[in-house]
Amino acid sequence: MSEPTKPSDAADIDSPGPRRTVVMLTIAAVIAAAAIGFIGGAFRWCMVKAAELRVDLADWAHQWPAVGWLIPVALAAAGAIIGRSIVRFSPRSSGSGIQDVEAVWRGEKELPGADVIPAKFAGGLASIGTGMVLGREGPTVHMGSALGSEAGRLLGLSIGDRKLLYTTVGGAGLAVAFNAPIGGAMFAIEEVTKSFKLRIVLVTLISTSVAVACSRLILGDKPDFTVPAIATPSITALWVFVIFGLLTGALGVAYNAVVMFLLNRTDRMTRVSPTTRAGVIGGVIGLLLWIDPLLVGGGDALTQLIMNGQTFALWSLLGYLALRFLVGPLSYAAGTPGGLFAPLLALGALWGALFQGVAGPVLGEVGTSALPLAVVGMTAFFAATVRAPITGIILIIEMTAITTLTVPMLAACAAAVLAAALLRGAPIYDSLRHRMLANRAA
Repeated sequence: MSEPTKPSDAADIDSPGPRRTVVMLTIAAVIAAAAIGFIGGAFRWCMVKAAELRVDLADWAHQWPAVGWLIPVALAAAGAIIGRSIVRFSPRSSGSGIQDVEAVWRGEKELPGADVIPAKFAGGLASIGTGMVLGREGPTVHMGSALGSEAGRLLGLSIGDRKLLYTTVGGAGLAVAFNAPIGGAMFAIEEVTKSFKLRIVLVTLISTSVAVACSRLILGDKPDFTVPAIATPSITALWVFVIFGLLTGALGVAYNAVVMFLLNRTDRMTRVSPTTRAGVIGGVIGLLLWIDPLLVGGGDALTQLIMNGQTFALWSLLGYLALRFLVGPLSYAAGTPGGLFAPLLALGALWGALFQGVAGPVLGEVGTSALPLAVVGMTAFFAATVRAPITGIILIIEMTAITTLTVPMLAACAAAVLAAALLRGAPIYDSLRHRMLANRAA
């Protein structure tokens, strides 16, 4: 018969640690969080301005239909080449960075150097700013993580405490990317650490609150998406969201498979240099930019149009969904700095609007507007691909300021995660982490 747990044992499990360590951790968290708040806020501001200039450039290029398309093609190719060239000098800055944060927390990789911070900022601005279908959250998460580790190093903290800061301030970086402090905190707890220990929760809450407060001095305090009021669906309509969630789970598994397929294919293209490959992919993105700016970038503009209630023809929705379903993974395969979250949310909104457009007549009250399924689609697609449903729900609630769809979100996310699990689809960041470690070993 096992002995009962002693009160001192329980205290050790949940204790934040010695007082001096707690004080130093708090100081380091505040310093790093303020830094990522201002740096991440500046990065987001640059992304907004780059998106505006990108659209203006595409419009201007249409004045010369015969040769004008070369301008956005050259711009996007140059941006991808610059982004990939920066990665040559800072290999850890490639891709999202979230899998790197998870690997460090698990003890599978060592802490990176401070070079990640300028590399992610400059490389992300060059590649995402010129149109690559990547998310701004990857750079802000990784910059936040590196800032946390460096703050711990400057204050003489242990490697273990620096890893804690690397993880928790990364969550603050996600919070800055989406102006979602609770979502950023939950990401660090649910997706990365998978732990509610007091020390983790304490440092996470401090870093996310300080980071978002600082970023709002640059960006202001308003939700990422402006969404009109949505009535709470009746309980009898939940079956729609369950079926929608099951289908979304299957779609999420397919998306993850496309991401990994293109990454594995590019890994085997040893005769083509990574920089050349990135330039070719950037050229493809530039051509899509010339055709329609809504096909490229993180997807916020497209999502906002759906949130505004703009009506798209079914073929347009299908085209946007199909193309972004492919060019998102293609952009990620270029190896430039950039994340997956923001493009995932755009796909979820498109999928929800398409589902309503096709099946609306048989969906009852839910089928009268694309808004409910578009908002729920963002959460369900995120849950299916990342496998962090609570984080996804909180993120979308904070990004839209809509709380009336909480129960449908829960039902759809549960169904999406169930479908993805039954199909044996791995969470995307687990797959990316395994690939990263395998490439490192090779």
